Amino acid sequence: MPKTIGAFAKVSFPDLGIYDTIAKVDTGALSGALHATNIIVVKLPTGEKALKFTPYGRKKPVRLTAYRRKKVRSSNGELEWRYIIRTTIVIRDVSYPINITLADRSQMMKAVIIGRRFLRRHGFLVDPKKGTKYRYEVK
Repeated sequence: MPKTIGAFAKVSFPDLGIYDTIAKVDTGALSGALHATNIIVVKLPTGEKALKFTPYGRKKPVRLTAYRRKKVRSSNGELEWRYIIRTTIVIRDVSYPINITLADRSQMMKAVIIGRRFLRRHGFLVDPKKGTKYRYEVK
């Protein structure tokens, strides 16, 4: 049975220390994105490469060794290289795996966007009338 989600939803990314933030649910977007700054690849003392970034709502950076880079079409229609990480998203107390891109979303209304690939993979239907109470909450 499909799960219904609104146009906006409260989500958490516990692996990244992000809790109860509001995401825009966008069926027009293929993939999702998380606001992050200071995104760089660093070399660890072990010689292994890691992706270092500061995710939305965090003051301390995060380092992940599992990541990849891919060309993505941004909301303005331009192709750009973005890093993709695999993490866990929590929606209504249920955890789901998610591949999400890292992008500077400081000029966007919400720091997180959830795209249709994730929605389809996990059986969500979007009811645009639901979740509107979160529309005007600050990121």
